[in-house]
Amino acid sequence: MSAVYFWNPWNWEIFFLVVLSLLAISLVVLGALTTYFGSGKSRIVGAALLVIGIVVGILTIFVSLDVFHPSGGLIESVIVPTFYYVAAGVIGVVIGLLIFLAAIMKT
Repeated sequence: MSAVYFWNPWNWEIFFLVVLSLLAISLVVLGALTTYFGSGKSRIVGAALLVIGIVVGILTIFVSLDVFHPSGGLIESVIVPTFYYVAAGVIGVVIGLLIFLAAIMKT
């Protein structure tokens, strides 16, 4: 009987980078929409969200330069972690949406 080899695909660095990148994307998109369609204070808040999204995106790129070095096979490197990345994506988008809603409701 052979031993069962369990490999843990969880990587906190990549999870955090996915959350940050999706947060940046959502802030850029929502900030651009608010800047374009808003008026008065909403337009200023939209511009601020746009700038914050761009800054977070640039910081994410610089932080990720030394993290991505894939190893292992397709299932270990891509398929299994995809479930975790989807969860990270949902968390990042929800955080961006909550920041957007809080900023808009304050104006």
